Amino acid sequence: MLKNFQGLTSLFHHHRLPRLPEFRLAGYRSAIVGNVIVLGLLYGVRQLGGLQQLELMVFDQMMRSRPDRGIDPRILVVGITESDIKAQKWPLSERIVAQTLAELNRHQPAAIAVDLNLQRNIPQEPGYSELIAQLRQPNVIAAMSNGSSQNDRIEPPIELPKNQVGLVDLPADPDGFMRRALLFTNRASFSIQLLNAYVRAGCPSDRPQRQDFCRNLKPSFNSQKEYELGGVVFPLLRSDSGAYQNINSGGYQILINYRGSSQALQRVTLTQVLQKEVNPDWIRGKIVLIGVSAPSLKDVFLTPYSVTDKGTVRISGVEVQAQITSQLLGVVLDGDRLFWFWAEWQEVLWMLGWAIAGIGLAWLIRKPLVLIASELFLLSLLVGTSYILYLQQGWIPVVAPALAFVLTSVTTLIDRQYQSQQQQKTIMRLLGQQTSPEIANALWQGRDRLLQDGRLPWQNVTATILFTDIRNFSTTVEGESPEQVMGWLNEYLTAMADVVQSHQGVVNKFIGDSVMAVFGVPIPRQMELEIAADARLAVASALAMRSVLVDLNQRFEQQGLPKIQMRVGIFTGAVMVGSLGGKSRVEYCVIGDSVNIASRLESCEKERQIDDCRILIAKETLDYLQDLYEVESWGALLLKGKAQTVEVYRVVRQV
Repeated sequence: MLKNFQGLTSLFHHHRLPRLPEFRLAGYRSAIVGNVIVLGLLYGVRQLGGLQQLELMVFDQMMRSRPDRGIDPRILVVGITESDIKAQKWPLSERIVAQTLAELNRHQPAAIAVDLNLQRNIPQEPGYSELIAQLRQPNVIAAMSNGSSQNDRIEPPIELPKNQVGLVDLPADPDGFMRRALLFTNRASFSIQLLNAYVRAGCPSDRPQRQDFCRNLKPSFNSQKEYELGGVVFPLLRSDSGAYQNINSGGYQILINYRGSSQALQRVTLTQVLQKEVNPDWIRGKIVLIGVSAPSLKDVFLTPYSVTDKGTVRISGVEVQAQITSQLLGVVLDGDRLFWFWAEWQEVLWMLGWAIAGIGLAWLIRKPLVLIASELFLLSLLVGTSYILYLQQGWIPVVAPALAFVLTSVTTLIDRQYQSQQQQKTIMRLLGQQTSPEIANALWQGRDRLLQDGRLPWQNVTATILFTDIRNFSTTVEGESPEQVMGWLNEYLTAMADVVQSHQGVVNKFIGDSVMAVFGVPIPRQMELEIAADARLAVASALAMRSVLVDLNQRFEQQGLPKIQMRVGIFTGAVMVGSLGGKSRVEYCVIGDSVNIASRLESCEKERQIDDCRILIAKETLDYLQDLYEVESWGALLLKGKAQTVEVYRVVRQV
């Protein structure tokens, strides 16, 4: 029987120690308060735009992760490269621009967009009149820019109809990346004008059924002042759409859905056009955009595709305009989707849902590896769900719910650990007054069952039992005063208990001058190696007792106290461990035939005391020692109360 802790249950049932539900209720309250604070701070940071950049980085990564949609056959980009600048000089003369427009119009494109600053302080001939004539062609759209100031404003060189002038301004995000398109301000954008021009031309590059569809298309604004074409409504991008929080959403903006990298556009150079090297099929019925692509002219921008393994790549402004135009064509004619977003309350619920998942996971799962695996799985589920929605053009927050999930998990874990430590300190402090630290720890591990039923469940384990007894104790202390005997005995028992505990054993109890110790509880051993280790520790403990006894007897002799001789019995076998008793008295016990055999080994043939500390073991223990100890066989002995003999050995020393 392990050490008696009489009255232990009363500690729980008479409120000297809070009950488990009270502990848990306190834990719930503190966890809720802590997580509310964390979520409040996270929400505040989000609303102030603290997470916006991270969300945009995730947005870019998801866009790059999508497969490119390939080249849009309806669009051709005529780029003015570094070689073109060297060959034609910069700025391009009016004649060069006019010749380019004339050559392109010769192949009957649906629309030509000129993304160039054609303003001249002094018009120069020859070529100016030719340029004006080309700009007045009904399928030509000239660029204009509002600029950041009046001095930066760009207008076409002549007055043109409104449907032949397009705004090329692009709103940049705070990090300088181009993710948004400006469709309208005081003017329609380049891309809107090109879309309308292509529709007016009857969508010549599309299939016949789409051409029939185009003839009936008429752009308009609905009652909510949203642009509508062909039954498609272009929802306005707001300052808090998606993961945005603090952008300038002035004008009529949408989110750009890039087809892919710059390789998703059909491109030729200015020189190729002038030298008639371009396939006419690339021009006929198509939308042609002319603009600068030479990096030296600095008309380049960052896009989600700018981050590559080779470094940062910038895309020319005319290519961005081509991507936006392709997007609008796809939405109106191909059934593509525009980006859609959740309302603010939906995003908050999404974040709150993941926060609750984080709390629940951290509260329910106790095994660290299982918890980590579960956390990673749910985070993967979050990212995967967001990516699937992204492929359907839905942009929902990813960073905010992920942080809510992780932070609430961590907060709950910290709170749970703190509460557990506080509970354990309280229980261990109280239990430590009545039982050994090992048993107190076992009770702590089984606290749920103990506090509910007042007892611990029984378990069948294999352990090594050690009994000690002082030889001729009654005779030795005869005539001594009780005070002297108790001091002498306490010093002996304390020394023996320290030896047991230093060898990872558990002192069961003191029965007068006897000691019962157990190796292998309260944590059940599952492997033979662990059982063998307990057996060796028990024998090593007995040999250590022999050494300690030598020092004790020297001190006792100096103090005029009796010399001690002791016997030790050790046996390894199956035992039952658990709580025994009622609510008024409970003992955590070790019972079984193995306990009886160990006790009988200690007391057998008492007169065969060869040295001051006789150590007897049975073959069941010897089998685990692996020749680490020198033993002397005493043969098969019939122990008291046993019907069958037991192979007994005396431990002489460690080899």
